[in-house]
Amino acid sequence: MSYQHKTVLLREVVEYLAPKPGGVYLDATFGGGGHTRALLTQEPNCRVIACDWDKNAIELNSAQVQEEFPGRIEFIWGNFAQLPLLMKKNDVKRVDGVLVDFGTSQFQIATAPGFSFSVDLPLDMRMSPAHYTVTAASIVNQASEQELAEIFWRYGEERQSRRIAHAIVEFRMQKRIKTTGDLVAAITSVLHVKRGMIHPATRVFQALRIAVNHELENIETFLKHLPLVLVPGGRVVCISFHSLEDRLVKHYFREHKEQFEELTRRIVIASPEELAANPSSRSAKLRAAKLR
Repeated sequence: MSYQHKTVLLREVVEYLAPKPGGVYLDATFGGGGHTRALLTQEPNCRVIACDWDKNAIELNSAQVQEEFPGRIEFIWGNFAQLPLLMKKNDVKRVDGVLVDFGTSQFQIATAPGFSFSVDLPLDMRMSPAHYTVTAASIVNQASEQELAEIFWRYGEERQSRRIAHAIVEFRMQKRIKTTGDLVAAITSVLHVKRGMIHPATRVFQALRIAVNHELENIETFLKHLPLVLVPGGRVVCISFHSLEDRLVKHYFREHKEQFEELTRRIVIASPEELAANPSSRSAKLRAAKLR
């Protein structure tokens, strides 16, 4: 089984990373390997270090990529928020470019427990169970009503956060929330599913996934570590999928102009051709910068 995930903004990633002969590039979110393949194909004399904290991503896809590009790729298992430590541990020096795609793969959404409200599975949501112990089920069953409302508003920008939080607390008094189906039932007890409208569970699931995996904190840490990872003149490309992620990237580059030169004054989005071939790319936003 391989990732059923269409890699976004391939042409744009290659353009802004601009791989050069002899360069070493870090794909901090290897996933299905689409961006890594594009870089290795574009510049036959560069190397890629591929990192992912989802062991399945590496186990499922590493052998095929190594076979396609022998001797030009190595793999690191770990979270991109720990890049300096991971690189030192694996005897990797500074690199010429870093790519990070903050999106969740379609494979993971479809198969990992708790990511999708369309499949009734245990309410887990951990991207890497080896790294975290707290699950989404732990949060919805133990957090106070106020804490739940704050999570849904802060990470999901859910306008009905208080109403949903109250419904969850009422639901769990009768039955522990163990699965995605239980959580959806709690949400839809107060918010009805309307045809043509976003499902009322969408933002709640997003918020819980972000909270469980400390996604925004990881992004902040990743950005702070970039000067320790890149060579002078090295480039970084960040792909975000919602406003919270993109806001962190934009503000970081603009608040650290003494260290970074922005290569994209405005966000880069998918071309009309890519949107037609891959509608899920509509949410992708790319920003790039160069270390001075």
